[in-house]
Amino acid sequence: MAQVKPMRADARRNRERLLRAAAGVFAEHGAGASLDDIARRAEVGTGTLYRHFPTRQALLEAVYLESVEAIAARADTIAAARPPGVALVAWLGELAVGMLQVRGLKALLGTAVTGAEAVADRADRADRADRADRADRACGDCVRGAAERLVRAAQETGAVRGDVAPIDVLRLVHGVVTACESAGETDGTAVRRYLSLLMEGLTRA
Repeated sequence: MAQVKPMRADARRNRERLLRAAAGVFAEHGAGASLDDIARRAEVGTGTLYRHFPTRQALLEAVYLESVEAIAARADTIAAARPPGVALVAWLGELAVGMLQVRGLKALLGTAVTGAEAVADRADRADRADRADRADRACGDCVRGAAERLVRAAQETGAVRGDVAPIDVLRLVHGVVTACESAGETDGTAVRRYLSLLMEGLTRA
């Protein structure tokens, strides 16, 4: 089995600078922010940025993976305290609000939960490094795994119809978030109301 070489100290410092710069730029300008601007803020060349993060998606994942893991972990916390159907609605509300209020997170989770390819990054994906691949899977697996647990539990109690797949729910949430974002309803009130209405359609007939 091939051994992974440890990252050199200077490479590690560059990666940390890029992550700090990216977090700031994404917060200011969203997921479509200029990668050149991120490299300039980190005071490294664009070549250095692409060596660490071959695609925009890989950079988003590295910046927000901890946030995604925290959102996914909330699923088990909520499930331990509430009935399955209520827990599912509550967790989806937290997921949706996070996607609305943390700039860049919606783009990342949109790809993770829909499996959609970012057209702008498609050419780069063929050359993506193994580290970026693992981050990509980690983000998607976190969210899909949490949704799977909550949806299945809700189905077992009859709170959700048996023909509903966890990915269906995640895609519907992404659509609700997109609609709220377009309408400027980003405080979380509207998205929770819409999710409540959505759940009525997912309830077993």
